[in-house]
Amino acid sequence: MRITTLVPVLVVVLLLGLLGSVYVVREGQVGLVLHLGRVARTDIGPGLHFKWPMVETARVFDRRFNALDFSPERYLTSERKDVSVDFVAIVYIEDVGDFYRATAGDEENASDRLAPIIKDSLRNEINARTLTQLVSGDRSEVIARQLQSINEGAKNLGMRIIDIRLKQIDLPTDSEVIGQVYNRMRAERNQVAARLRAEGEEQARQIRATADRDQAVILAEAERDAQTLRGEGDAEATRIYGEAATRDPSFFAFQRSLEAYRESFDDGDAVIVLERDDPFLQYMRSDR
Repeated sequence: MRITTLVPVLVVVLLLGLLGSVYVVREGQVGLVLHLGRVARTDIGPGLHFKWPMVETARVFDRRFNALDFSPERYLTSERKDVSVDFVAIVYIEDVGDFYRATAGDEENASDRLAPIIKDSLRNEINARTLTQLVSGDRSEVIARQLQSINEGAKNLGMRIIDIRLKQIDLPTDSEVIGQVYNRMRAERNQVAARLRAEGEEQARQIRATADRDQAVILAEAERDAQTLRGEGDAEATRIYGEAATRDPSFFAFQRSLEAYRESFDDGDAVIVLERDDPFLQYMRSDR
């Protein structure tokens, strides 16, 4: 009777022992086994694994890339300008044993210990640059120069930094830097505007000079053509007058006299004093 009563108890104990000795590590994770609180086995890959119940404890951590967002940090540039830099680090667990020993497996603790390592390294680079170089320069260059030394410090935490991205660089609102930067930006824009205006005025002068030169050339060519046409017209008129004089000299003389009368008395106020028998008046005295 007692044996029958003990069998279910033994079965339950065995089941609990079996369940307590099995753990699963999924893809993208890494396992760690603690024996009475001390690290016994590390870098356990994905799969089904066993451990001693009661005396061993299994811990599983995510080994995929993780983005750690840090609070903004204030730095001084080489010009002694105060800036606030906001950045994010892409990290992963490289050695799970060192990670557990340094942080007790607490990711928040790992982030807190990693922050000063990154911030102090970035301080060296930012202090060596001007505000213009920091804002408009290649930000990846700032990180690349310090990434190796940052990983040297992060190695003690069992972590590795893949990349650090500067998300935002702000000027603290409680300093005079903002006004100085805005004034510098206005001065630069004014210089650009002045340069563009000067280039525009130079182009306008060139266009006007070209137009004036083309106008002078066109007028000169037109005057030349007009003189040529006038000369040809005068020559043709002379020829016609010559032919008319040859065909009928008396009519030609009469025509020329009429033209002389018209030109002499054109304004209506002309006074001409001539002798009575002057040849100029011959067509006014006779109808022949």
